[in-house]
Amino acid sequence: MTIQPENFRTLGEWARFLGEVEIPVLRKTANDLATLRKLESSPGARSVAQIIRRDPLMTVKLLRHLQKHKNKRQQQEIMQVEQVLIMLGVENTLDQVPAEPLVENLLQHHTAALVHLLQRIHRAHIASNYAFEWAVRLHDTHFEEIRTAALLYDITEMLLRCFVPDKMLEIDTMQQQDKSLRSAAAQKTVLGFTVYDLQDVLVEAWALPGLLIMLMDEAHTAHPRVRNVVLAVNLARHSTHGWNDAALPDDYAAIGELLRITPDDAKILVHAHG
Repeated sequence: MTIQPENFRTLGEWARFLGEVEIPVLRKTANDLATLRKLESSPGARSVAQIIRRDPLMTVKLLRHLQKHKNKRQQQEIMQVEQVLIMLGVENTLDQVPAEPLVENLLQHHTAALVHLLQRIHRAHIASNYAFEWAVRLHDTHFEEIRTAALLYDITEMLLRCFVPDKMLEIDTMQQQDKSLRSAAAQKTVLGFTVYDLQDVLVEAWALPGLLIMLMDEAHTAHPRVRNVVLAVNLARHSTHGWNDAALPDDYAAIGELLRITPDDAKILVHAHG
């Protein structure tokens, strides 16, 4: 019997489904990895990691695979793509974690859903770049982990856009029609739960590294690293349609506080990046 995720109404059903289903990846990721393997008989971990890190779906697919198959004696938590590849072996990993199915095939009859998903992925890239730059500026040795957390911050929404595109578009439409409608309220109406409620269950079910779980949890914003991630995600979201969003001045003030610079200097820094 074919599983119909659009009929899921509980977090448990979704957690079980997403624990086993093949997570789709971007066609560009699959093409780039295939090209690299043709050009190099034994591609290096760094070259492969550079491709995987551009795709949040492929990144979380790899991390989920690691957690499923990690050695029980492994004490250190690993969340850097390059380290995962070195630990599991590049060729072995590429064989066991294939870059398929393709997002574009899965959503071939849902053009609007594909556009929304690609926009979210682009936004995740922007957020991860901001978070990485600020971490380096703060001399934080966990800059790669912070980059990954920002990249994956909205991963559950991306997965839902892959597997229940119509429901996610329904949520988008509700919010477009009522600008005051909160995302959580719309999600509960359509899905029966909020996206972040599901994400909390998923990251635990997948046994993702504790540091990654913490960095993706807004409840820990008192910690500078988490605040870095959340501010980067917020800035990427608020600047999606230009630099006139009413929330941006507050973003500049918060970023300035994080980096110990003035809001005006934070604005200059952000725009220099953009």
